[in-house]
Formats: sequence, C-alpha cells, structure tokens
Amino acid sequence: MANKNSFPLYEKHRYKYTYKRVTESLLLILLLLLLGYRVISVNNYSFPWFVAFVCESWFTISWFFTLSTQWSPALIKTYPERLLQSVQELPRVDMFVTTADPVLEPPIITVNTVLSLLALDYPPHKLACYVSDDGCSPLTFYALQEASKFAKFWVPFCKKHNVQVRTPFRYFSAKPEVSTASNTPEFIHEWLQMKNMYDDLSQKIELEASQKSNPSHGNFAVFSNTERTNHPSIIKVIWENKEDLEDGLPHLIYISREKRPKHSHHFKAGAMNVLTRVSGLITNAPFMLNVDCDMIVNNPKIVHHALCILLDPKGQKEVAFAQFPQQFYATLKDDPFGNQMTILIKYLAAGLAGLQGPFYAGTNCFHRRKVIYGLSPDDLDKGNSISEKELKQKFGASKELMKSVACALEGRTYSPNAVNIVNVIEAASQVAGCGYEYGTGWGKQVGWIYGSLTEDVLTGLTIHERGWRSEMCTPNPIAFTGFAPGGGPTTMAQQKRWATGVLEIFVSKHCPIFGTLFHKLTLRQCIAYMWIHNWGLLPAFEVCYACLLAHCIITNSNLLPQGLGMCIPVAILVIYKVYTVSVYLAEGLSIKAWWNNQRMSRITPMNAGFCAFLSVLLKILRMSETVFDVTKKDLPPTNDVGDDKDGGRNATSGGNSKQERVWNW
Repeated sequence: MANKNSFPLYEKHRYKYTYKRVTESLLLILLLLLLGYRVISVNNYSFPWFVAFVCESWFTISWFFTLSTQWSPALIKTYPERLLQSVQELPRVDMFVTTADPVLEPPIITVNTVLSLLALDYPPHKLACYVSDDGCSPLTFYALQEASKFAKFWVPFCKKHNVQVRTPFRYFSAKPEVSTASNTPEFIHEWLQMKNMYDDLSQKIELEASQKSNPSHGNFAVFSNTERTNHPSIIKVIWENKEDLEDGLPHLIYISREKRPKHSHHFKAGAMNVLTRVSGLITNAPFMLNVDCDMIVNNPKIVHHALCILLDPKGQKEVAFAQFPQQFYATLKDDPFGNQMTILIKYLAAGLAGLQGPFYAGTNCFHRRKVIYGLSPDDLDKGNSISEKELKQKFGASKELMKSVACALEGRTYSPNAVNIVNVIEAASQVAGCGYEYGTGWGKQVGWIYGSLTEDVLTGLTIHERGWRSEMCTPNPIAFTGFAPGGGPTTMAQQKRWATGVLEIFVSKHCPIFGTLFHKLTLRQCIAYMWIHNWGLLPAFEVCYACLLAHCIITNSNLLPQGLGMCIPVAILVIYKVYTVSVYLAEGLSIKAWWNNQRMSRITPMNAGFCAFLSVLLKILRMSETVFDVTKKDLPPTNDVGDDKDGGRNATSGGNSKQERVWNW
C-alpha cells in the first residue's frame, strides 16, 4: 500500500472543450478570410477600406489572443485532508486587508471582512491580521476596536457550530442554518444572542459615523490634527495573542502609513509594501494573504486549500502564489451591467491554469513572502544567502527589517524580533514612513511593483518573468465572495481604472513581450498577458471602426465586402452570436443575461476603455497623469439573489455615480 505522505497535495486535471475549440478556430479562419478578401480586392481600395483593414487586423489578433489563452484549460484539485499528514507543523500566515476611505468604503464592510478572516478554520496563533487604512480614519480604527470585542464571542460561536459563512452580515441576513446537530434550543438561543450583539456593533459604528467631531482622547489622540494626506505613521495593536494560545484570536493590527503632501505614496502598491514590511517585523509569516476590504471569506478552509498548492513538494519549487477567483453574491438578475463576469472568470481561469498560471488579481491571493522579496526559482538551488550590503540596498536601512528579511529568505518561520509586539512598534513606524523607500529596491526589485494603476497585474507579471508559476485554486464551496458594482457609473469607473493600468504596463519597459525575449515569461503566457493588455488598446480600434459607418454614409463610400464576399462577415456574426448564446445557456444563464453582457461589452470599452486609452496617451505626451479612482462600496441587499425589480434596471441607470479620486493625494 502506498505511503499517504507520498500522495500529492494537489493535482492539475487538463481537459478539452472540443466544441469551443472548433468554433473559435472557425471564427479565426473566417477573420483571416475577411482580411484576405480586403487585400485581394484591389478595385475597392480607399481610405475607409484601408482603415477597416487595419481595425479588422487588430480584431483578428485580439481573437487569436483569446483563442491561445483559453486553448488548453485545466482545473486544480486540492486535497486538504492530506495536508496535516504531509507537514509536521502548519506555517504562519499573515493576512492583509486594505481600505482607503471611510466614506467610499464604509468601515462596516471592512469589519465584516476582518471578522471572516479572524474566524478561519486555522490555528489562531498561526494567523495575524493587518488592516491598512490609507484614509487615516479614526472611525475605521474605532470600528476595528469594537469588532475585536465582538470577535471574542463570534469566533468561538462559528467554530463551535461549524458555521460555513463566517461573515456576520451574510450569516444573519438568512435564517439560522438548520441541521440535526444545531437545531437545538441552545443553538437558537446563542444565534439570537450573537445577532443582537452584531446589531449593537453595527449601531455603534453607525452612531460614531454620524458624529461630526472625531474623538481625540485615549487611543484616538494620535488622530488629532491629522489630515488624510498629511500625517505620521500610526500603528496600533488592537488585539495581541500574547501567549500564542491555540484557542484565542489572531493578532489584529491597525496600520496607517505616513503621508506627506510632497511624497508619492504609489496608491495601493505602496500600502501593500508597508504591510509587508511591518508584518515582517512583527510576525514574518512565510505566506501572506491579501484581500480587498469588500472580499469576504466564504470557505473557512481556504488556508488549507492554498497551502496544499504552496507546500506541495513540486509547488514549493515552482509556484509563487495561489490565486482564488473573484466571485460575487447578491447579484442583480440577468447581470444588467455586465460586471459579474461569470463566463469570463470560468473560461479565463481555466485557460490560464493550463499555462504559466493565472494573473495576480490584487485580492484573494496567497503569496510566498520570499518571492515578494525578489527570490527567483534559480535562487532556491544557489542558496538564499545575501550580504548585509545588498540587504540594505534593496530593503532599506532598518536593521530589524534586514534581520527579518534574511530570516524569511532562509526559510525560517518565526520573526527574529522580540515576541512582544509592542517592542517593535517603533521600528515598524520607521519602515512605514513615507521616505523609507528612497534609494531602495522597494517597488522596483522587491515588493509590489510601482508604475501602473493595476499594480496587481504588474507585480504578477514581474513574478512570472522570474520563472515562477502560479496556480488558480477553485475549491468547493467557493473561497471568497464580493459584491459587484451596483450601477453603470461605478462599473465604468472600475473598468476605466483596469484598462488604464494594463495599457500603462504595455507601453512601459514592463511590456510582456520584453519578458519573453529577455526573461523567463513563456510565449503563451506572454500572449495571455497581451490579451489583458488589449483591454486598453482594443477600444481605440472599436471606436474608429464604428465611426467608419458614419463616414461612409456621409461620403457615400464603400466599407462592406460586395457580392459573395459579404458572406464572410455575415458568417462571422451569425456563428459568433450562436456560439456565445450556447455558452451562456450551457452555464445556466438566460438569454437576457447574454444580451446584457453583449450590450455592455460594446458600451464599456467604447466609453470607459476609450477614456483609458486617451488617459494613457496624454500621459505619454506628458500632458496629464493617470488617476486612481476608488469605486464606492455599499452593503448589498440582505437577500443573496438578485431582485426582479433591480434586475430590470437599464444598464445606464441606477447605482451611485459619486466617484472620488481618494488615492490621488
């Protein structure tokens, strides 16, 4: 009988979509035939004909990007039950939550995310939760303080009754989970008690938010005379598991990095680098999970699933990070704004899993700390020793941080600093300063990479260029859920930011083509990155192509093929529409959902995408700088399914149009 320890902790199953491959290949052939027709039709040469040829050439290239990215899908299967048999001791994990503004991102949302992390099915003394508040808000700090008091009751309740959804907002929005074990008077009593406590917590936070003046006494004294763009580093230990108790709560630490008006803060990437440095001084866990403030845990076993990938003998040498897909709850019926991305996430995630791995999505991701510190797979064979001089050049002048980095690169689990967190607060405040990174490798060689609004894509690309792989983890039940933007303007702002960021990468020295030519990015992974960078390029061709029709009507010129040649674009249109409808129906979605997504796939690129293209163009011409727009987040309706009335909203109505550029400080 085989030794259980010899079994892999995860497996990758490859499969084929024959119908999908054949149809997409046929469409590519038809697109090439259309280009060929335009080339050989010498008599029809004109300005509109030439522009149409250029646009259709890019459409063909774009379709090739799609075809290549999704050609060899794969699915990851993890075996968490084998994990404890394979490792002697579970490693520590540091968890990062980022928020930027208490108005656009209400603290009650952040609180729910934090509570879902504190209640994970993992030894609490192995976890630490760090919350980055880039708004320097005493309200956020107050909310976390109150949440820590509630967590002392909430976490034991979840573990005692094996609660699946450990986010209070979602858990109490439904009836109590009914099972043979839990359907008792004791459980009902405890459930009602917990619900009342959560209601009290919500009311306290709402009441504090309604106050016009901020508290300036006790723990809040550090917030007096502070501005969002001008304040010192603030690091507060809200809860410390002082004796590493296995039945206690994880560490909970509040961080607001230093901000000064004349210092660049590098948006979210800068916040993530501060979290990395501060956590390196305090707990220095070998693995780091980062989530956005509105991405809540839906599966309390997520750490085990991620570690199956990261601790697998093969994965330890090849896999840099384990990415979980973004999925949504409380969605609007038939996806009127086309932002639920159900089909995109499924097929893109599967396609990327068959290549060098998924992109880093900026949230729901487990990282190796030493990879974030710049380690490559080749360094594993050469050894991880690094001189003190090189440590100082890359990581800064903090001696405590240099010791911590050396510890992480050598594979040691625990921090070399004192066990008492309070003893390292001064050093942590130093590395959270706005001037600490000057003259170091932060943002260039190590940490989250600067230079794009989509710091996640750029950081993941840099990691892949070093030769690392990544894996997409899709456990059942799903790991994380969030709330999709609830309105057209919010969706547009989000899509504009994404398109701007990926186009910034494409026109910079970080272009994936260079990664393949001069680094270790595989060719098909490069094509996959080109597919996502095309979000910022394609709108320019689509707008130009759409304007051609108006131009031809005004000038009475010809654009479409004549005679039998017209069969080619007609065939492309019919086959594509039938194919996409069949994909939506196969996934259990409605015709209306298909139509809404088709409609928004034209509206969004030709508005938000084209604005992104213009933004980057102006940046290249040094006439303007790109701006990080934070989308407003609200708690969704209490029911978990779309509402019929909301589902009928027009894609250009509804939602909150208020967009504040809170990261542009």
